[in-house]
Amino acid sequence: MQITTTPNIDGKRITRYCGIVTGEAILGANLFKDLFAGIRDLVGGRSATYERELQRAREIALQELQQRAQEAGANAVVGVDLDYEVLGQKNGMLMVSASGTAVVVE
Repeated sequence: MQITTTPNIDGKRITRYCGIVTGEAILGANLFKDLFAGIRDLVGGRSATYERELQRAREIALQELQQRAQEAGANAVVGVDLDYEVLGQKNGMLMVSASGTAVVVE
């Protein structure tokens, strides 16, 4: 399944719109404690551990988006937007959400 941030896919024609699809991943407070405990891996002001966890959350959100698109009968998702949000008491959780339009292309 092709997933893109653009409103269309070059060389493909959208034949049907299946609706808006979303995927979310929320990382909990324990994760942040573990990440900050591992903050010593900072190199050049970046935390490789934190970046890996954000990447994992983004991948989960995109996998969920793809699954929902397939369930809707789509073979692609266009116009994908990724958002990152801090949630919960004392900002103890991070949410990554992905949304887009499920479509059938040929």
